[in-house]
Amino acid sequence: MCGIVGYIGTKRAYPILIKGLKRLEYRGYDSAGVAMISDSGDLNVYKAKGKVDNLTEYCSDKDVSGCVGIAHTRWATHGEPSARNAHPHYSQSRNLAIIHNGIIENYADIKTKLQAQGVEFKSDTDTEVLVRLVEYIMEKKNLSLLEAVQVALHQVIGAYAIAIVDKRDPRQIIAARKQSPLVVGIGENEFFLGSDASPIIDYTDKVVYLEDGNIAVIRLGAELRVMSILGEEQELKVKTVDINLGQIEKGGYEHFMLKEIFEQPECLKNCMRGRINVEGDHVTLSAMIDYRQQLLNAKRIIIVACGTSWHAGLIGKQLFESLCRIPVEVEYASEFRYRDPVIYPDDVVIAISQSGETADTLAAIELARKAGAFVFGVCNAIGASIPRQTQTGVYIHVGPEIGVASTKAFTGQVTVLSMLALCLANERRTIPGEQYKEMVAELTRIPEKMEEALKTNEQIERLAPIFTYAKNCLYLGRGYNYPLALEGALKLKEISYIHAEGYPAAEMKHGPIALIDSEMPVFVIATRDRLYEKVISNIQEVRARGGRVTALVTEGDTQICKFADHVITLPDTLECFQPLIASIPLQLLAYHIAVCKGKDVDRPRNLAKSVTVE
Repeated sequence: MCGIVGYIGTKRAYPILIKGLKRLEYRGYDSAGVAMISDSGDLNVYKAKGKVDNLTEYCSDKDVSGCVGIAHTRWATHGEPSARNAHPHYSQSRNLAIIHNGIIENYADIKTKLQAQGVEFKSDTDTEVLVRLVEYIMEKKNLSLLEAVQVALHQVIGAYAIAIVDKRDPRQIIAARKQSPLVVGIGENEFFLGSDASPIIDYTDKVVYLEDGNIAVIRLGAELRVMSILGEEQELKVKTVDINLGQIEKGGYEHFMLKEIFEQPECLKNCMRGRINVEGDHVTLSAMIDYRQQLLNAKRIIIVACGTSWHAGLIGKQLFESLCRIPVEVEYASEFRYRDPVIYPDDVVIAISQSGETADTLAAIELARKAGAFVFGVCNAIGASIPRQTQTGVYIHVGPEIGVASTKAFTGQVTVLSMLALCLANERRTIPGEQYKEMVAELTRIPEKMEEALKTNEQIERLAPIFTYAKNCLYLGRGYNYPLALEGALKLKEISYIHAEGYPAAEMKHGPIALIDSEMPVFVIATRDRLYEKVISNIQEVRARGGRVTALVTEGDTQICKFADHVITLPDTLECFQPLIASIPLQLLAYHIAVCKGKDVDRPRNLAKSVTVE
């Protein structure tokens, strides 16, 4: 969630740190700060509540000299959003400064013990406790910074990605991680730190992804060293990052979210490239080749995910059950990890996460693996924790998603689940060969049909102001479109701050219909499928109670326009692929309504792109 940036080299650190913080704004934050060892040897810490721009304004008349520094964007956990609680935090002597992503769960006990020893605190954060613990250990036991960090990390319980500098040793940064991502970039006589690769790629494509429980000793003029907390040297695994800078720039669009909505046709082509043959009638997944028996022998599939990924999992459930005839459960990872779920060795657990760093999903993976289940990851970020902690999986390959509200990652996840279900169904012979080929061929046509769906943008932009008055909205869908109703409602909540709920259309009569009146916009996904006539009845029930209906319909529909106030027409496709096309106008609706209301679309309040803490 929080963003970490670090630099040590021969260049001026401040511009690199600030640019890196701006690259990480999409992760969500409420304050920002930098710590730099100046040319004169001072350790200067500058912090500000709010945006990175507030920090740069605060620093405009400050000493920002120096070639080593660390910087941070904070998403508040312990202590209110404020400059006082923002990172970096000094040690008591002000010789050390730390930045930290994660939560130190036993910070209160440690703080009490340190206070009894005369250690004072300036903030309400768990992070300040850690840096003051490190300094206390250094002084009490006469240890080096590295040794003190190792001892301190043995005492803390929780998740962390940290970076620490010491003004007495300005040629070194110590970094460490546990259950929170951290990347070291390797340049020419310089090193970089980042929560992910986005702040680094301007300068180098060579990175090391720290593994859980590892410490990096980053020293100018020396080789990067990586070791365990116990001090055991680790093999240096240098990876090449393949990210196009254009993918993390707006490219002429007003917001990243709009850019990413319009990228979806090309993204899905990339997602399918190399997995669907040139003839467009066969899916090949390496996971299905390498782990064929584990997947074919699955007696049950359990999908664990959070947020938008959970909605994709609900669509996946219908695909696997319908095509593969395997029972599927879809679980919130945040709940799954805290109960005592029944997991068998012949279960396949599919973990879905855009970032690959979602804390609850990672914990669910650990639980599943301990129970002996086969764990399959679906992820976007190459080199993230989930691909490293699962036996196999599939990358969605939709490129970096900067907007906090997920768009292309959702359709990428649904596309990957569709390919996996088709591949598995073909191997299990649970659908006829001709049906399999027809479905694969139709999946390859989805990007083209998405292009058609994007042509609704101008219509939706004109409609959007109508809904800015709304305090509540209802989204209805059935079958494969019910999870999409949930997703549409989530998008509206996330970026416009309008309360919205998604329901199976038939469930409306079991309570929500009491809310229907002329002030309640109702969005109905009414594309033509086997439940079409029933959805028409649901629309009529809404209209009979004064509700205002906006319907998503299939091209050529002549019935629903008689009952709906507004109709958005979409290309026809197979029922199971309708969510891929119908997601486009729902994303655009949320986007344009939020823009009309003047909201910060790419960085909605209180939200983070990657939820790396509980």
